[in-house]
Amino acid sequence: MATNIVVPELGESVVEARVAKWLKQQGDSVVAGDALVELETEKIDLEVSADRAGVLGAIRHQEGADVKVGEVLAVLDETSAGEAVAKVPSLPTVPEVPKGDVPKVPSAAATERKATPAAKNAAKVHDVKIESVESAGARVTKQDVLKASAPAAPAQLAPTLAPKAPLAPKAPAGDRSETRERMTKRRATIARRLVEAQHTAAMLTTFNEVDMSALMALRERRKDAFTKKHGVSVGIASFFVRAAIGALKAFPQINAEIQGDEIVYKHYYDIGMAVGAEGGLVVPVLRDADRMGFAGIELGIRDFAARAKDGSLTLEDLKGGTFTITNGGVFGSLMSTPILNPPQVGILGLHKIADRAVPVNGQVVIRPMMYVALSYDHRLVDGREAVQFLVKIKEYIEDPAWMLLDA
Repeated sequence: MATNIVVPELGESVVEARVAKWLKQQGDSVVAGDALVELETEKIDLEVSADRAGVLGAIRHQEGADVKVGEVLAVLDETSAGEAVAKVPSLPTVPEVPKGDVPKVPSAAATERKATPAAKNAAKVHDVKIESVESAGARVTKQDVLKASAPAAPAQLAPTLAPKAPLAPKAPAGDRSETRERMTKRRATIARRLVEAQHTAAMLTTFNEVDMSALMALRERRKDAFTKKHGVSVGIASFFVRAAIGALKAFPQINAEIQGDEIVYKHYYDIGMAVGAEGGLVVPVLRDADRMGFAGIELGIRDFAARAKDGSLTLEDLKGGTFTITNGGVFGSLMSTPILNPPQVGILGLHKIADRAVPVNGQVVIRPMMYVALSYDHRLVDGREAVQFLVKIKEYIEDPAWMLLDA
């Protein structure tokens, strides 16, 4: 009896995937639960497993092919399961080499070293063996593979006598080779959505600056007690999440979206936290963030960052969101213009905290300052509301007690 292996449901708004790597080949015997193929989507990478034992028959879509939900990837022949086990060839003997040294056969653990799908694709493109790639983390990343595949610096040539006549300018020394690599589904989707965001929304950005003195002093006073009680340190992100929720309650149109000729106001606060991952930016969502305390927000953000790094975020983690916060400051950005995450109509950009001279009560003093930016869809949000939204954020951060009073 034959069973079709199909592209599973991929989550909200995701209808297409790319075949990243076949983990089993035609004719291989499999048992229930064996991973057969890795699929790459615009949000996450996932494995499709066999739900019963059999032999992998015809593979309908090879690596690199784009497939839609419900399409047949391969056929699993259940009747041949017993026959395939009997036909498995024995391992070849290891030939003797001169001097009597016998090369070691790599263990299963070594040949099945954990690596991200993007790393495996890069290894295939650059003809690099995953098991030979060094990695500082638990999984080999694409950057590890690219580093391992980088050519060695060219040896310097011996000097030659200067020519009598001037020659055409020479190309600069060094590697001038080029590598062509197909975009991943995630990077291609990011590119498409960012262009769409600017074409379909009337996007503007307004800026303000925030004195971080009070917030940093509060964190310093309470950090030890907070960590002892909750098992997590308190960062600035949780304060900005709470401040954003307070500002969204004051300006509900920034927590809304446009559907046709209607405005859909959201009376819940699912805050997306932009995280830089190996394959591109992802935005996991803190659901019902208005019901979370500071410790819950910090634990949620830490969990998202860890799972974005090891590639274990799920589609459910990335689904929805009513407003997004992105922090370019962790990479050293002093100021930037964040791009909307449709269909949301607002995104808050945080930046690097830097000491600057500012006037306070008629005197110039040095304070830790941060520029904040709000990009918004002018079709729904007017400049007045956008400016007042950032002023509300500024009030909450510069005097955190307001967050308690307005809660």
